[in-house]
Amino acid sequence: MATSEAGKGRFEGPVLGTPGDLPDRPERRGRFVVHVVIAILCAVTAGGWGYVMWAAKGETEVIRQIIAFDVGRSDSAQITFEVIKPSDRAAVCRLRAMDVGHAEVGSRELDIPAGEGYLRLTERLETSAQATSADVEYCYLV
Repeated sequence: MATSEAGKGRFEGPVLGTPGDLPDRPERRGRFVVHVVIAILCAVTAGGWGYVMWAAKGETEVIRQIIAFDVGRSDSAQITFEVIKPSDRAAVCRLRAMDVGHAEVGSRELDIPAGEGYLRLTERLETSAQATSADVEYCYLV
């Protein structure tokens, strides 16, 4: 013999009860203060991260633009590029050539002397294998 309501037939109510069956939630104090502290921490973290990114990659003062590259030879790659920099400062640019798997097959650093602010250069890189692309990895002032 079943003495529960489930044993008597279909139960016509919610399994876990109704909201009126549950006790009231206790009052919480200080919730607003916790949210303000979290918001301040997020703002400080975002501001710090923004400053780090700005300081690391901010205004580099050297603009480089690849015009063309020729990878027709198996032992070298030719790259034509432009550099815009302050005319009173020297710069260093790193050129690199890569193969079909994006592995570096040739590179060199190029010293650009002070004197001209705009330069269009054509350089040849010696490669250890057939290159499929060439680019200017970076330029910075010295």
